[in-house]
Amino acid sequence: MRIGYSFWGFLGNGVTDTPDGGRSHRRPFIDALAGRGHDIVFLQADRDRLEAGDDLGGAYTFDGGMPDVDALFLEWRWPITGRNTTVCGSEGHTCDLHRQAQLINHYTVRHQTPTVIWDKDRTLRAESVWRRTPHTVVCEAALAPSPGARSLLFPVAEALLDRADPVALAAQPRDLALAYVGNQYDRDESFDRFFAPAAAHAEHLVAGKWTKTNRWPHVRFLGRIPFEAASGVHGRSLATVLLLPDRYAAVGQMTQRIFESVLSGCLPLAPADIRFVDRFVPDELIVRSGEDVIERISYLGSIAGSRRHADLITACVDRLRLFGLSKQVDTVESVLRGLLGAAAAERGAA
Repeated sequence: MRIGYSFWGFLGNGVTDTPDGGRSHRRPFIDALAGRGHDIVFLQADRDRLEAGDDLGGAYTFDGGMPDVDALFLEWRWPITGRNTTVCGSEGHTCDLHRQAQLINHYTVRHQTPTVIWDKDRTLRAESVWRRTPHTVVCEAALAPSPGARSLLFPVAEALLDRADPVALAAQPRDLALAYVGNQYDRDESFDRFFAPAAAHAEHLVAGKWTKTNRWPHVRFLGRIPFEAASGVHGRSLATVLLLPDRYAAVGQMTQRIFESVLSGCLPLAPADIRFVDRFVPDELIVRSGEDVIERISYLGSIAGSRRHADLITACVDRLRLFGLSKQVDTVESVLRGLLGAAAAERGAA
């Protein structure tokens, strides 16, 4: 089928000064859909070309109009004051929200095009009309999605998991005990509780957009780094902490940071209050306090390079199968087939 796909971000490395966690999984996801015979046309601006000067080899199609599509797929955008809520053309304005509104009005409302909303940031309101529109399905990257929503996790390619070499990753020299790659958004409380206490006792660094850091003068903040540099930071560190906003932790929504770190051999320590935490990491890596983090990184330092270290990496790689790319593409195809089947039945009844 022909899928109109709306996302605000990048398929390639993009530019440094922008948040877009989707870069770690969006392109493999799109390529897998195309590999199953679907025709993908992107409906937002081509930011890879316009901002990063990367045409991606001309491999993808972008269309600023309203092309014919069989289904609409939206990586959901939400109002961000001072950015996409301002007047078009004004300084700092991004047109992602306006464009999304155009797409919804044209396809979902006017033409009743089957529509999938991937609410990756959990910003779609519980009372949203799109949760009860017959030709629309909401997906969430959570193990316990909202009532009526489908679970669509951030995907990782099985080929990457198959190629992972835990023994080699365990043997890799690491000069940091602890690292975090990611932005500050809604993570202050968990950072205070888990990362900051450990940072006072261990070599560490934090990479990402952290603008309010006065309360942690002992923490080494690097600021934003290029997307492709994240694996280098993880590759230097024994461990990271999976810092999740409460709205993610409560429903078992794990970010892409887990496979970014694990595939670099950086072991993820997971707070115990994350729902389904034992599905994400082995028991040895579940922590309940900053003191637990300190104890765990001390332990990991004592086993670094050993068979036990490699076994822990193996256990983490095995748990990443939960996010397998083929499973997530199966989910999307199942949702789309259901929507298209229902639309065909409705036309037949009419």
